[in-house]
Amino acid sequence: MKLTTLKIDGAEKAAIAAPRGFVLVDRINRELGARWRTDPFDLIESGQLNELAAWHRAGGAETLAAMDAVPFDRAAYAPLYRRPRKIWGIGFNYAANEEELRQTDPDAEPVGFLKPDTALIGPGDPIRLPAQSERTVAEAELAIVIGRPCKNVPEEEAERYVAGFAAVFDMSADDIHRRNPRFLTRAKSFDTFFSFGSELVTPDEYPDVLDIEVRAALNGETMHRNVVRNMRFRPWQTVAFHSNVMTLLPGDVIMTGTPGALVIRAGDTVECSIDGLTPLANPIVREL
Repeated sequence: MKLTTLKIDGAEKAAIAAPRGFVLVDRINRELGARWRTDPFDLIESGQLNELAAWHRAGGAETLAAMDAVPFDRAAYAPLYRRPRKIWGIGFNYAANEEELRQTDPDAEPVGFLKPDTALIGPGDPIRLPAQSERTVAEAELAIVIGRPCKNVPEEEAERYVAGFAAVFDMSADDIHRRNPRFLTRAKSFDTFFSFGSELVTPDEYPDVLDIEVRAALNGETMHRNVVRNMRFRPWQTVAFHSNVMTLLPGDVIMTGTPGALVIRAGDTVECSIDGLTPLANPIVREL
């Protein structure tokens, strides 16, 4: 199932992808007499997302096909939701190829950082280059969205705690970070430095998550690409690792690293394309 948030008459509402477009959850409620939450974060936090996905697999997809939908080319996307409790990132997670992956130290651990939710923007929103940075980079990434509270979860059970995957951009003031590695949090935390959306896809939509490809484009040209199989710390391992550090909560977001950073300048447009998801694109502007 593919879930998104659309801007409808000044409100942000959950919708599900159907053959002819997105069907609003509140329309599903009206036509079926259901009581699904109409905000994606509420769906995840309440546990209803799993119920909705099960309904979708058991024939709900065919029901949606007959309902009125917002055509894909008229969809106005909002961020999936506005206030994740945690936004966690991983750095240096992709190997260039299988040979490099085999050389990874078996005792290595993820390099991590946190971002504030004040950095959050959505599809089409401008990324603003901060006045104090002369070199800012954007990193296209596959994000894991947590679906259930989890603590000390083993890797083989981690998938059960994942609501789905989303496309994100992680921005960083690279020159500030290079001045001192201890400036990482500052470099990652400027307003507009986390783009979140356009959709959430449940894990069952992928025959093998290791085959998902992540692509980063600058002004329409693909500059970097890689597959999840080449991650040093793959999705279920990543969830398990972080659950042993902190309690993960519904709606928490874990960025899984980038196949390569894009140096961005005012006037550019960046795009994150991930198999199974509508591309996430943002224009770049200079902070006033």
